[in-house]
Amino acid sequence: MEKSQVRWLYISVGFSLAILIIILYLTINENTLTYLQQVNPWYLLLAFMTHLLTMCFWAWRVQKMTGSLGYRIGFFYSLNLVFANLLAAAVTPAQTGGEPVRIHELYKANVPLGDATAIVIMERVLDGIVLALLAAFAMIVLTDQWKSLGTVSEIMVYVTWIFVVGCLFLFYLAIRRPDVVKKVVNRCAYYLTRKWEITRVEELIARADKEIDNFQAAVIKFVKSAKGGLAWGFLFTLLYWVSEIVTASLILVGLGQPPLFLESFVIQLILCILMMMPLTPGSSGIAEVGATTMYALFIPASIVGIFVVIWRIVLYYFNIALGIISSLIIVRREANKHG
Repeated sequence: MEKSQVRWLYISVGFSLAILIIILYLTINENTLTYLQQVNPWYLLLAFMTHLLTMCFWAWRVQKMTGSLGYRIGFFYSLNLVFANLLAAAVTPAQTGGEPVRIHELYKANVPLGDATAIVIMERVLDGIVLALLAAFAMIVLTDQWKSLGTVSEIMVYVTWIFVVGCLFLFYLAIRRPDVVKKVVNRCAYYLTRKWEITRVEELIARADKEIDNFQAAVIKFVKSAKGGLAWGFLFTLLYWVSEIVTASLILVGLGQPPLFLESFVIQLILCILMMMPLTPGSSGIAEVGATTMYALFIPASIVGIFVVIWRIVLYYFNIALGIISSLIIVRREANKHG
């Protein structure tokens, strides 16, 4: 990792730990030990395994979507790509740092840059669509659970739909009006490279124009001749989010609490949307405070802090550990290539 990334990792982890310590201080009392005696470690282990399964769904999504465009990557390469993405996502707002990592690893697997970019952007689009559908489902079917969380939940539904409409508009613009996108990119390039030599700037713009054309061709290919990739992508995206949501219920059962499947479904959906917003690196603080506030409505205050700590260990700190291991594997791979 670069020094700046390491610094942001320290900031993200440090902020998260500080918030967790405050939450524990405010929630632990004389009843906490009684609740901890009811812990079932097997369900906590199952939560870790379910999260790993979630990562497998993501890896299969990448593999199937890549294969539908005519490129073959192995499942374990795809899984390592996902793990590497987790580390970068943990130190960037809205977890956007993972996208360049996935694009880079697909490029290393001989997927042209434009096609790799199309795959990664299509993943984001599918995430937005699935979250919107899940939000609509929850809004229509789980009305009691939404109402139990107050007006904030309704606001988050509208935010989700706005987010999805915005993504679909950009998606449409990149396909139907690539000339507009090129003009915007060119103006940004000239503005950001004012001190560069003109030949270097022109080379950069020519490369950008070429990759925009590649992206448009790849997206058209998805829609026209790689619909199977979109279908598989949608299926694994749905499985990914459902599996991620279920993980919280498994932790609750492991702590001797009711699974709260319906309530947890709504809460996790809101948290997923919040964590996709560029507020803090790795959504540190946002996730902890949001989970504590909402789960405190359904489980005893004495155990809610413990729950949030374990939940973040599974979905955040475990991700960082996987990302570090994956990054070491990639460094070793590159060293062997140039050795």
